[in-house]
Amino acid sequence: MAEPTELAEFLRARRERLTPGDVGLPDLGHRRTPGLRREEVATLAGVSVDYLVRLEQGRDTNPSPAVLAALAKALRLSEEERAHLGHLVLRTNNAAMCPSAGDLATEVRPTVLRMLDQLDPIPAFVLGPLGDVLAANDAWQSLMRGSGLFVETTPTPERRPTDAAGWNDAPNLITFVFLDPAATRIFRDWETVADAQAGRLRSAQARWGSEPRFQALLDALAAAPEFVARWEAHAVDERPRGVTRLEHAQVGELRLAHEVLLLPEEDHRLVSWLPNDDVSEKALRAVLSLHDPVSPARLRIVADA
Repeated sequence: MAEPTELAEFLRARRERLTPGDVGLPDLGHRRTPGLRREEVATLAGVSVDYLVRLEQGRDTNPSPAVLAALAKALRLSEEERAHLGHLVLRTNNAAMCPSAGDLATEVRPTVLRMLDQLDPIPAFVLGPLGDVLAANDAWQSLMRGSGLFVETTPTPERRPTDAAGWNDAPNLITFVFLDPAATRIFRDWETVADAQAGRLRSAQARWGSEPRFQALLDALAAAPEFVARWEAHAVDERPRGVTRLEHAQVGELRLAHEVLLLPEEDHRLVSWLPNDDVSEKALRAVLSLHDPVSPARLRIVADA
């Protein structure tokens, strides 16, 4: 039997997450394995069961565009999952046609750093493809100070402006979410945050999976059963917008609408957090005033999502 590929594992994981009711089929009772049967997916996609078995076992890695479209429809894939499926097939069979990953960029462009400064007092930060917080403005630093996400040291004049809080190595949001118990208290909707972080890392695997740092990160995260379960489910989820509920030690809960601006050249993301209601606006003002009592922050509330 061929070694299972990322494509094979993704198709099997997507099949196993569905129930008969999800695709309009009758539920005939107990099943020995989770999800739909191969026969059911094959019927929905209009392919033979034998062909689907070959795909799921890695014995066939080059389905036609028509078959991919049929499988995507049968498996009820989201737009992000459809794109991920196509990328897996392309990299498996035509790696030379895929853009080179290049070096894992850890430096943030000066123009992006200026954008962060201009967004202040709206909390904003730049996230690398492996979950590293590469830069952050003063508002975000103030909001997250004391959360446990950062290792704080004594600031020195030669440090970059984005390191003004005295952080040493770039903190990693994914390891914080899964390996630090404080994350379950700080993120009120921890399950949703965890889903998004694992899904984003799974999406990054197609481009950065050969990086030694990527494998080192997976090795570290293997200690977290909650991460392992999500990783084995092969979920991909970008979540470019939504509401993050944050528990702050001094002001309580804040509801922050997040927006993500993609920076595709470096595979970075600029993330901003805006207060989503009057209570959160007042709480955020209070947090920022604790660290800059002279200049009161001006904030704009966004509509409830």
